[in-house]
Amino acid sequence: MVRFAAALVALATSPFLVDAAASQCYNWKNVKIGGGGGFVDGIVFNPTASGIAYARTDIGGAYRLNSDDTWTPLLDWVDSTNANYMGVDAIATDPIDTNRLVLAVGLYTNEWDPNMGSILRSTDRGATWSITKLPFKVGGNMPARGMGERLAIDPNLNSIIYFGARSGNGLWKSTDYGATWAKVSSFTSVGTFVPNPSDSSSYNRDIVGIAWVTFDSTSGTKGTATPRIFVGVADTSNSVWVSTNGGSTWSLVSGQPSQGYLTHKGVLSPSEKVLYVTYSNGAGPYDGTLGSVWKYSITAGTWTDITPATGSDLYFGFGGFAVDLKKPGTIMVAALNSWWPEGLIFRSTNSGASWIRAWQWNPYPNEQKVFTMNPDLAPWLSDPLDSPPESLGWMMEALVIDPFDSNHWLYGTGATIYGGHDLTNWEAGKNVTIRSLADGVEQTAVLGLISPPSQNSKLLSAVGDICGFVHDNLDTPRTDANQFHPKFASTFSFAYAGNKPLNYVRTGGDAGNIALSTDGGISWYLHPQSTSTSGSAGTIAYSANADTIVWSTGSTGVLRSTNSGSFTTISSLPATAVVAADRRDNTIFYAVYGNQFYVSKDTGATFTKGATLSGSNSYWIVPNPGTASDVWVSTDAGLFHSTNAGTSFTAATGVTWAARFDLGAPKTSGGYWSIAAMATVDGKKGLYRSDDTGATWTQINDATMGFGTAESNYVAVDYAQYGRVFVGGGNGRGIFYGTPCSGSGTTTTKTTTTSSKTTTIVTTTKTTTPVTTTKTTTPVTTTKTTTPVTTTKTTTPVTTTKSTTTTKVTTTSTKTTTAAGGTQSQYGQCGGIGWTGPTACAPPAACVSSNPYYSQCL
Repeated sequence: MVRFAAALVALATSPFLVDAAASQCYNWKNVKIGGGGGFVDGIVFNPTASGIAYARTDIGGAYRLNSDDTWTPLLDWVDSTNANYMGVDAIATDPIDTNRLVLAVGLYTNEWDPNMGSILRSTDRGATWSITKLPFKVGGNMPARGMGERLAIDPNLNSIIYFGARSGNGLWKSTDYGATWAKVSSFTSVGTFVPNPSDSSSYNRDIVGIAWVTFDSTSGTKGTATPRIFVGVADTSNSVWVSTNGGSTWSLVSGQPSQGYLTHKGVLSPSEKVLYVTYSNGAGPYDGTLGSVWKYSITAGTWTDITPATGSDLYFGFGGFAVDLKKPGTIMVAALNSWWPEGLIFRSTNSGASWIRAWQWNPYPNEQKVFTMNPDLAPWLSDPLDSPPESLGWMMEALVIDPFDSNHWLYGTGATIYGGHDLTNWEAGKNVTIRSLADGVEQTAVLGLISPPSQNSKLLSAVGDICGFVHDNLDTPRTDANQFHPKFASTFSFAYAGNKPLNYVRTGGDAGNIALSTDGGISWYLHPQSTSTSGSAGTIAYSANADTIVWSTGSTGVLRSTNSGSFTTISSLPATAVVAADRRDNTIFYAVYGNQFYVSKDTGATFTKGATLSGSNSYWIVPNPGTASDVWVSTDAGLFHSTNAGTSFTAATGVTWAARFDLGAPKTSGGYWSIAAMATVDGKKGLYRSDDTGATWTQINDATMGFGTAESNYVAVDYAQYGRVFVGGGNGRGIFYGTPCSGSGTTTTKTTTTSSKTTTIVTTTKTTTPVTTTKTTTPVTTTKTTTPVTTTKTTTPVTTTKSTTTTKVTTTSTKTTTAAGGTQSQYGQCGGIGWTGPTACAPPAACVSSNPYYSQCL
């Protein structure tokens, strides 16, 4: 166990003590969709220690493989201060000290991300991290993020690490395990390829740079620097370079192909002394219409074209490449991109002289396959409405074979990690079983969350790229596809009708579609006028009686439809206003734009200005689920509450900034709703809960659970179970749900505050031997290099010991457990098939039947 202690050292005099917000221990878990959901662009096995493997993603961080095929996330400690760490552009596992792991992190190299990139270093397989800031940006979510690996550790002298940068920043080297870095001045090829120089978005106008670095482990001896190093550069010609003297000088590898393609992978087969190189005419991950595969004999100095497709069969480039280290000459390569009818993987057992395709026409349009897809671990990947119902994959830039087990293989796609444990069946005339092996890699981008009042399901989620889900069991994916039908590419916004809680509306898709449900999300139908509207994102609101929709489209103004009729524009609202409906009064709708609050009392037909809020930008509106005219709004200046439909607002205590938030089950029956918010309270940004209408706040996340960028997260509070909070956002880590730790209470701390800045000194202590880390003040000098970069922080803790509390808190659920014939509280269940609880409701609520299985006190 590792313990962390932090001491605050004041740099000015006259400190004073203030009360910080209380904190409470929470257990956080992923809501299990089934793994994946986004682009897995890199997977690496450690070549010398069995069972060690890692995966990197473009926005969801990095993961470590477990022995049971599950994955452990390594960057959940990332918060708003370092959210760009979630983009992992390169990863390397140490072949000598196999506990060491190095990541190159940063999301964007254009102006979207103001942060420089960083190198993260771990000596305990990602349990804790040290950080080196780089003087340039890293693009984990930029074009060509599937190329690589751009990080490589010397297999003979592991203190040496190379990193190939983007944006014309060249090749960099560390000689102290990644603590300090310097540019390799002798390597002058920085890359010239730009995906689209004329693109109106700067996203496609940056230089891709260096694609991969590969050491020739056969050329050196243990304890000395490996002399032969290959580097692939994103140029359409002269892209593969070599050094034979440990990086002192470099030259182009003679005879390399000149086809106008970009090199994507350079993978060494040590026993053959061969470098395999894949090429595509696009940087990826979405493009690629032509390409090739070549092998370079290091001994003979010759290149051989081993491209596994020609003519009309070649309509894609090539990305992922794997070598079986136990079976020399057994290799695999993936198409980039074969979009129709599905992806393609090729396998050879004779170094590319001949290939066996994963599928072929027999005859067209029938596919003869060497594999069977098993969707049991991720049911959403197999949707019967898709064609094919479950594809082999796409965007396949990551492809690896376990160096200790020829039957174990993994490959990354734009949706998940696939693989299996019977790979040698490929050439044995038997079917290979391919499964989603991404359990734990919850990489979805979440665009909305609702804990529904009907509780037919525990949670509804709007999810980018894969539509969304009805979550009946938070820990187990449903056995069916679990997606909404009609199915949108992405779902952007949800709403429910407060007086008819089984009535939902959602918007999404590429054409601004709207779907409705009257049975709590079990079935859906398209709004009859939805295909005639435009827009996509924005927010949607549903009147309390489920007869009126107000939709802020995000692009074509705010629209209104009554009784499923045509949409008309609401001219009294700004085009991108955030909208919501009162939960109890069918005539009231709310909106906010900037710092101006709006209200409608004619069912959304017209809006008038209400109060002007503090701050300049508003984020979210949440009406009280049980009381009319009671509404909350978050802005960049705090969280505000109105009990008069927005005529006036009162600020929540201590909150100076708030983003998305929600109201859910109160602490005590009949009490005010519990509030959870991404907020800054007493100067500290985090996730907070209040049980007393915002008078006091308790922080419910800690240093181990940062949630990435706070602004991007959606928050839902469980409607029926006190204390349970859901969080999900655009950080690419799916949906979390948290519950208070068993027996946990709240702890209030005092913070020393001064009139000047403070410096935090972090001391890392292991259980038996105390170890103190200090800042590095002298950069390590690297031969033949210039521009040293020093480590700005030596240790970043990602785990903390849980604080112990002496106060035990007893909570009461909103749903009573009295026997039949008793009285049920408002919003609790009061009937339905199989119901044995109370059927009478406490006044003024009445028992309302939603469907044969569920009645509720409303």
